[in-house]
Amino acid sequence: MSKNKFPALKDIQDAAGRLKNVAVKTPLLWSAPLSEQLGAQVFIKPENLQRVGAFKFRGAYNRLCQLSDAQKARGVVAFSSGNHAQGVAAAAQILGIKATIVMPSDAPAMKLENTLSYGAEVVKCNRETDSREEIAAAIAAKQGAVVVPSFEDFDIICGQGTVGLEVIEQGRDMGVIFNGFICPVGGGGMMSGCSTAIKSLSPDTEIYGVEPENFDDVKRSLESGEIQSNSRFGGTICDALLTQSPGQMTFNIMQKHVNSILTVNDEQVLQAVKYAWENLKLVVEPGGAVALAAMLSGPMDVQGKTFCIVLSGGNVDRDVFNKALRS
Repeated sequence: MSKNKFPALKDIQDAAGRLKNVAVKTPLLWSAPLSEQLGAQVFIKPENLQRVGAFKFRGAYNRLCQLSDAQKARGVVAFSSGNHAQGVAAAAQILGIKATIVMPSDAPAMKLENTLSYGAEVVKCNRETDSREEIAAAIAAKQGAVVVPSFEDFDIICGQGTVGLEVIEQGRDMGVIFNGFICPVGGGGMMSGCSTAIKSLSPDTEIYGVEPENFDDVKRSLESGEIQSNSRFGGTICDALLTQSPGQMTFNIMQKHVNSILTVNDEQVLQAVKYAWENLKLVVEPGGAVALAAMLSGPMDVQGKTFCIVLSGGNVDRDVFNKALRS
């Protein structure tokens, strides 16, 4: 199979086969409080319950399990602020592969500690002055290791797309057809994979992504028709979504399938983290809560419709979580 094309439904279904009995098939949960509050039928896909506490495990395992024996012997390298780091580290541990992860020194402590707990070697860098990509490439060149991108990769996209595949399949088992699907978007790996699966199986379902306000590279890219970058390196509580720009592949896929990108501010995100804890009984990190924040803050007309919200991760430091509960 050539990887010089965009993923198709069959590729995502193949990824689901590789992930069977390895990744968690997270439940599709109908939410009574959200449905009542929004006047809609609202379902939750809680990827905070996934292995490593985030959807990123899906793509990482799907990529690593296809490496040759020679590649596995030389190890893998990744660069990430946290959830991809944990996903690669955990997948590597399962498969007996050495993993080296380049992480910014200001990454959340929980994500750093968890990455180390899966047996990975962590190389710290400065988010603003160092190029994580260049550091990872240098390590890979020295070790002969394989670089595992966080989103701009065929197999990563297919693995993340299994979230959307499960949503449609689980919905059908429940007799549910979705009018809309909404999920967080950073580099676009999950958004492009999920939109491919969903539009293949349920073409009338509308696809929405959500980014942090003032860190809206995907929104600006899709609106302008050209890839746009963020000039900032921080300034949002949503550490999991701090990408500089979408990839070329993810951008092209999102151009084809995504209806709209919404933005939310930090206060709306903190309120969503608090709402998830109090009403859904789920711990969600800020970046994982942006889609919920968009639904709660009301920019979309969802009255009478059926929607699925992805909660993409739950790796939140205690101080940030306490701040949310006080908001």
